[in-house]
Amino acid sequence: MTTPLADTGFLELAPMRLEYRMIGPRPDAAPTIVMLHEGLGSVDMWGTFPQAIAAATGAGVFVYSRAGYGRSSPAQLPRGVSFMHEEACEVLPRLLDAIGFRRGLLLGHSDGASIAAIYAGTIQDHRVRGLVLIAPHFFTEEMGIGEIRRASEAFAAGPLRDKLKRWHADVDGAFRSWSEPWLSPEFRKWDITEALSYIRVPILIVQGEHDQYGTLRQVEAAQQECFCPVEAAVLPGVRHAPHREAPELTLRTITDFIDRLLREHREGEQRADSGVEAL
Repeated sequence: MTTPLADTGFLELAPMRLEYRMIGPRPDAAPTIVMLHEGLGSVDMWGTFPQAIAAATGAGVFVYSRAGYGRSSPAQLPRGVSFMHEEACEVLPRLLDAIGFRRGLLLGHSDGASIAAIYAGTIQDHRVRGLVLIAPHFFTEEMGIGEIRRASEAFAAGPLRDKLKRWHADVDGAFRSWSEPWLSPEFRKWDITEALSYIRVPILIVQGEHDQYGTLRQVEAAQQECFCPVEAAVLPGVRHAPHREAPELTLRTITDFIDRLLREHREGEQRADSGVEAL
């Protein structure tokens, strides 16, 4: 039996304590969109985008900070290169059960998109109706590794560390949780394209034309490896964070996809019950 979700709070998933935000109808009343943040993200770093998704679709939106990020409990360091598989196959199933997830979509950005893809390609979960993957990583690219090296230099120099303090209770732990696995020599072999062939739900990929962490080869890999429907939206002039750089276009692209899926499952009528005001 799940505990009713407050608007904000913490999920106790021993040994983790994960901060969350729940917007709109709860999982027992409407489809739920579970949002998985980027490598240095958190609940708060999504800004108002979750509220905009809830208002536009009528679905509930559940956002959480993974261990080591935001105000969640610290991550166990050092982290291994399999951390995204561990998040997808060990943490995410427990979280979905804990919130009473019944049906909906996974929406991930960057590392969060990779975690969503691993989950859908590894675990048969008929509650998941589709995936929205913003700037996903399916394999490593040298230009992305180079960007992470530059971010590490900026963090060590001070300005990036100061900028990230507003988003994370333990800014050093958050940065290490992200950067150390990616910069490990072993991570050059990281590749999840095999999991793509096992995904059985529709996918939308939203990619910035000038993403500094990954090329359009990431989109091409999904189109080549997946047997499920794959839609791709490449946004002109946009880099790695479409929902911050082109929020209106990104919102429209994503909500059109979600609305179509919900209508196919005869759940479009839930829009009227969202109780969330548009921004």
